[in-house]
Amino acid sequence: MKVLPALLLACAGSGGLAQQAAPCPGAQDVPPAQLVGLWRAEFEGRAQGATLLLEPHPRYALSLSGEINRNGERARVSADLEGGEFTLEESSDGVRISASWAGNLVEGSCGREIRGTREAGGGPAERFTLRKLER
Repeated sequence: MKVLPALLLACAGSGGLAQQAAPCPGAQDVPPAQLVGLWRAEFEGRAQGATLLLEPHPRYALSLSGEINRNGERARVSADLEGGEFTLEESSDGVRISASWAGNLVEGSCGREIRGTREAGGGPAERFTLRKLER
């Protein structure tokens, strides 16, 4: 049957079967919109993590907003990404900042992992890792 090889070649030529995955952008080239989605936060030395939802900010085009959930305890968040540097402010009451996060996208993670430190209420800084969850 000669139809199948011809069909395979046609698909490969149009990007079907032979389509290559897009290259992973460098950490400094990841746009903020790529961080939209659900993330898992893990904190060094703590068994309990958190889930973080990031969405486009309703007022600022290049910023993100959302919510963090620690076993039902929720707080609002606002985040920015610039040149691979990630910052996030957490607010338990929606008015005052209760914690600040600063980190960097992990090179080679395609914008799916962030590592840094979180500081809350004058206490010691704690190391965090954020990993984007599959959809």
